[in-house]
Formats: sequence, C-alpha cells, structure tokens
Amino acid sequence: MNELLQNISEKLQKGKMPEVVALTEQAVSEGLDPSDILNGLLDGMGVIGEKFKKNEVFVPEVLIAARAMNAGLDVIKPLLEEQGVEPVGKVIIGTVKGDLHDIGKNLVRMMMVGAGLEVIDLGVDVSPEKYIAAVEENNPDIIAMSALLTTTMPNMKAVIDALEEKGLRDKVKVMIGGAPVTDNFAQEIGADRYTVDAASAAEIAKELVLN
Repeated sequence: MNELLQNISEKLQKGKMPEVVALTEQAVSEGLDPSDILNGLLDGMGVIGEKFKKNEVFVPEVLIAARAMNAGLDVIKPLLEEQGVEPVGKVIIGTVKGDLHDIGKNLVRMMMVGAGLEVIDLGVDVSPEKYIAAVEENNPDIIAMSALLTTTMPNMKAVIDALEEKGLRDKVKVMIGGAPVTDNFAQEIGADRYTVDAASAAEIAKELVLN
C-alpha cells in the first residue's frame, strides 16, 4: 500500500479525524485514485474491527475511528460517485419495535460502512411496516435487526412474517443480533444469520452480498 494510504489507515485507527481529513485531501490533490483512497480508509477500519473482536480496543475507540473514517469518506464521496463506484451491497438496519437501544446498532452500522456497504439506518423502535416500506423503497440485500430486550425479540419474527406475507422474504437476507439473541433463536424464527458482535456482523454481511 502507498505510504500516504498507509498513513491514512494508521491515523484512522488512532481516531485522529483532522489528520485523516488532511491526508485524504492530500491524496486527492496528488491524484490518487479515489477507490484506492477508499481502500486505505476501509483498511484502517478493518484493523479496528479485528482488534474489537479480540477485545484489544473497546467501544469508544471504535466510535472515534468510525468518526474519522466518515470524515475521510465525506472528502472522497463525490469523486467515487463521479467514477460510478458502487458500494458492495446495501443494508437496512434498525432496532425492532418497542426497543430504544441504539449503541449496538450504531456500532454495527459503522462497521458495515467500514466494510464498504451502504447502510440505511431506520433508527430505533422500528415497526414491521417501516421495515417493509424501506425494503420496497430501497431494494436492499440485507435487513439487519437488533434487540436488547427479551420482550422485544418476538418483533424480529414479526418482521420476517411481514416479509413472507409481502412476498419479499426471498429477496433479502435477514441478520439479527443483540445481547439476549442467540443462534438458536435465529434458526427458530427463520433468520439467515445471527452474529455475536459488530465486527462479525460486518464480515458476514459482506460475505452474504458477495456470495
């Protein structure tokens, strides 16, 4: 990897947002390919994702790295659009109806963006109807649902049932996660994948859209 891109990756890992922006602008002015600059940013976020999985960094470090990545992305987004660079896939994410927890969901969203996916975040307390409307409007590859309460977990099944009813279930993969959620529960309700943490969720989402 080019030295400048390596530098972008390293500064991003440390969450140094102003430096990431300055280096990204420098890379643009030196005529580096926007796709290569994007890969430098994603590389940094990938390293953070791996460290997060191994408990070598924690939520605050992930959040500041993701903020730095987003600031760098803002610099190159117009150039990527001009080039017609497409995200690797599209994900709709939200915390299910009745549940107002969003830290886990936000981490997953950041990791997924860091894996090169386009993520549409519906927020918290998302009803099945809202998921369906978002699927019809955006034609995503994946729906990702989060629940932090055992009482809101059944609402994940309600979304899957609504997808079946509308004939949309075969068009999307369904991923679920959250503290009380298990692999067994995912199988019971007919979800495609359960993931234990944000970094794994991003990896599996990428796997699902590329295969």
